[in-house]
Amino acid sequence: MALFEVKNIIKSFGKAEVLKDISFEQEEGSVLSIIGSSGSGKTTLLRCITGLETADSGFIRVEDRVLFDSSSTVKLTGEEKRLNQLTTGLVFQSFNLFPQYTVLDNVMLARKLTSVKELKRKKASKAEIAEATEMLKEEAISLIESVGLSDKLTYYPCELSGGQQQRVAIARALMLSPKILCFDEPTSALDPQITVEVLKVIANLAKQGRTMVIVTHEMGFAKEVSDKIIFMDDGIIAEEGTPEQIFDNPKTPALRAFLSSMIKV
Repeated sequence: MALFEVKNIIKSFGKAEVLKDISFEQEEGSVLSIIGSSGSGKTTLLRCITGLETADSGFIRVEDRVLFDSSSTVKLTGEEKRLNQLTTGLVFQSFNLFPQYTVLDNVMLARKLTSVKELKRKKASKAEIAEATEMLKEEAISLIESVGLSDKLTYYPCELSGGQQQRVAIARALMLSPKILCFDEPTSALDPQITVEVLKVIANLAKQGRTMVIVTHEMGFAKEVSDKIIFMDDGIIAEEGTPEQIFDNPKTPALRAFLSSMIKV
């Protein structure tokens, strides 16, 4: 059974149908890249997967956890919703770091809040909470080091380059230990020279066997790092296959036209 399943997802905004019956599966440890022109539904799909948007109908599952099922009448508890949210992580194109917090605090914040809240619920002592917080700090420092920013722990976002901010955002997403790590155009806000450092971090995550879904306009990167590629066009999956199938033998006129336009860019 595939780790990740998306089935018959439909999403509209008013009269505009943005996602039209989207279905695909993904194996654990694989990288899926989603390509397509602006307005094809890529970001909306990611937002439905990560729970930032609610699809109108369909089904989304990660392992044995159902994240969304429009046919179900069972209401999720608050704890079930929280666990669903932790199943997927999303790295935004605009970083979305908290400007008032340091690099270390940005990476720790979400885990620290949930951890302390849970410990207080269990009536843990101040010493136990302090010990747990110190362990989280060590984990956060290790992740920050893994994205090459060990010398920036006490820096604030305004003191970092765009590429450095995006690497902090990646470490923050990893801190929540998601089963699926999603990227929404992670380099679109970066200069070409800085883009390389972020793509290198993502490529290293792929080598480590992280399961990832990447919406990207970097065709060379998608071809290099992906196990499977989906091409979206006007809200549907117009074509999907291996990098070789997509780039070397495109079957649809829409994909051929898209790749041709990207080469000219």
